[in-house]
Amino acid sequence: MTDDAISTPDAQTEQRKRGLDLMSQVYGWEMSDGPGLHFAHTADQLFAEVWSRPALSIRDRRLILLGALAASGQVDVAEIQAGAALGNEELTPEQLEEIALFLCYYVGWPLGTKMNMMFGQVISKYRKSQSRPG
Repeated sequence: MTDDAISTPDAQTEQRKRGLDLMSQVYGWEMSDGPGLHFAHTADQLFAEVWSRPALSIRDRRLILLGALAASGQVDVAEIQAGAALGNEELTPEQLEEIALFLCYYVGWPLGTKMNMMFGQVISKYRKSQSRPG
């Protein structure tokens, strides 16, 4: 696919629809189409083609991504992934805490501790949202 085909805003392609659907599933909220070439590549390639491959589950991919984000110190992006994992019931609060401890040994105590602190905040928000009358 050429950059021109990816950035054409006129008609939403089947690939874009698949990408947006999977983005919505991964993040746990309705994802609408966005402008620009970066968004096009994210939806059309990363989600429609890579996240959708059958060899790994979304949970598997999220675990790998959390490790990569921890290793590179991208705690802010990991926060989005952790919240989505809880909301989609892919991971439990206890599993997130275990992941943080495990990561301490592989990415270093300071980064693992930052992840642990962030996971604690995400877990707290999640538990508050679960205790609200629906």
